[in-house]
Amino acid sequence: MLTIDLSGKKGVVLGVANHRSIAWAIAQALDEAGLQLALGYQNDRLKENLDKLAPLLKQPPLMVHCDVTEEETVRQAFKTIGDAFGTVSVLVHSLAFANKDDLSGEFLRTEWEGYRLALQVSAYSLLPIVRCAAPLMEANGGSIITMTFQASTRVFPGYNVMGTAKAALEHEMRQLAYELGPKNIRVNAISAGPLDTLAARGIHGFVDMKRVHAERAPLQRNITHREVGTTALFLASELSSGVTGEIIHVDAGYNITGL
Repeated sequence: MLTIDLSGKKGVVLGVANHRSIAWAIAQALDEAGLQLALGYQNDRLKENLDKLAPLLKQPPLMVHCDVTEEETVRQAFKTIGDAFGTVSVLVHSLAFANKDDLSGEFLRTEWEGYRLALQVSAYSLLPIVRCAAPLMEANGGSIITMTFQASTRVFPGYNVMGTAKAALEHEMRQLAYELGPKNIRVNAISAGPLDTLAARGIHGFVDMKRVHAERAPLQRNITHREVGTTALFLASELSSGVTGEIIHVDAGYNITGL
């Protein structure tokens, strides 16, 4: 049986909020494969959550403060990671945020500050993070993985400004894949179906979204956190060495349906 062994390699996962986070499912899958992890946290409250989760990993993770609304903390975080790890092979960007009021009502009413915040955290943040991470990957190449959703190209009521942010994120992913390809750094995105996460609680009509996905997806079910985690593991490994600039859908096939 073919197995993925990432022993001896280092990786960074950003976006673990609690045990339901997609980023946590990815961190678990990478840890099981032997990857030594650094986990980023935005504030003390989220660090408390990480402190509870860390003992569940096989290898104690490096904890780093990384608030993407303050770029200096991003630079300091990756300096800490570089000093501790030397090199990094995998980077997971699983960060998204919008004000709750901007995820309901009319998109037309979105004001600049809410728009700016959603784009800064959910899309722009990939750029300063990759600027800091790429130099740690240049010696041996690496894999960068970000998280998107179909609202980048379709209308999902209740997703509003986050759909705009995901559209921007997907373009960034492709542009970075092009620019970093000569350095053997691959950049891809996973488009996951609806999952119960902290962020999902803020989406109006999320329960209906899950129901419709299960009814109309070819596999006639919703996906699991584990399925997203193992897809990220594939993208982190040499099994995907020829894959870059791609969006991989993990949604039980919902994206191919026309109804």
